[in-house]
Amino acid sequence: MTFERGDQKVLMSDWTRYLPERFRAPVVPVVRLSGTIGAVTPLRPGLTLAGVSKTLDKAFETKRAQAVALVINSPGGSPVQSRQIYTRIRQLAAAKGIPVLAFVEDVAASGGYMIACAADEIFCDPSSILGSVGVIGGTFGFQDFIKRFGIERRIYTSGEHKSSLDPFLPENPDDVARLKAIQRDIHDDFIALVKRSRGARLKGEEAYLFSGEYWAGNRSIELGLADAIGDLRGVLRARFGETVRMPVIAPKSGLLANLSGRKPGAGAMIAAGLGAGLGDDLISAIEARALWARYGL
Repeated sequence: MTFERGDQKVLMSDWTRYLPERFRAPVVPVVRLSGTIGAVTPLRPGLTLAGVSKTLDKAFETKRAQAVALVINSPGGSPVQSRQIYTRIRQLAAAKGIPVLAFVEDVAASGGYMIACAADEIFCDPSSILGSVGVIGGTFGFQDFIKRFGIERRIYTSGEHKSSLDPFLPENPDDVARLKAIQRDIHDDFIALVKRSRGARLKGEEAYLFSGEYWAGNRSIELGLADAIGDLRGVLRARFGETVRMPVIAPKSGLLANLSGRKPGAGAMIAAGLGAGLGDDLISAIEARALWARYGL
């Protein structure tokens, strides 16, 4: 495209050099995806598609975006929410024709690694933890505890397996077998997603890669789970130039968040019952702490 300047015809690409630098610099919006996935309580929201969809939309709609950068720090959580976030990122990338770069901080494990696989390239620190391609579930057994205190468990169901894995009843091997069958299905789906995303970059035996084990940065690169050691600023400046702009795209917070319905306000908390909310939040905090602790964090 050209325009007239005096008696000369000037290419539009030449004309842009007369614009202020902020209008000429390449842009790579940055989205932070941190925390456990799907662990949601009134006081401790985890990563969910509902919570991050608007942020992702805004990042991919950024004008002059050359790529979208994801900064990931998550030990995993809900496989459903992990896959939904992964899918939304890939849908937006395909629709906008924009590459996605993931930068792993402390950990991208289990569901956190699933989300990282939505990127075209994965960068990490030598001390980052990646992998844990597997499925885990757990509960407690309280049947001896309640028996000790003379508590009788009474439960009424319609449906043979409705009380499967009840923590107040003795463990039933058939219930465990059914649960493990479901876990195998979810694991197989996770494996297929990683294979589809990483392709020929994966190295090593599948039984090793998909055993649920996890590795530090350099070993992850050797196995093809990540592409290179690199930090956000260094990689983006090397790839897009020293003037690259890296705006952080974040959800609304504070009063605006409450008004838009992203976080429950005080009235909602009281209506829900503050005591119950604190109890749920305590349980959520313990579960989240256990997830992080699996990776020494």
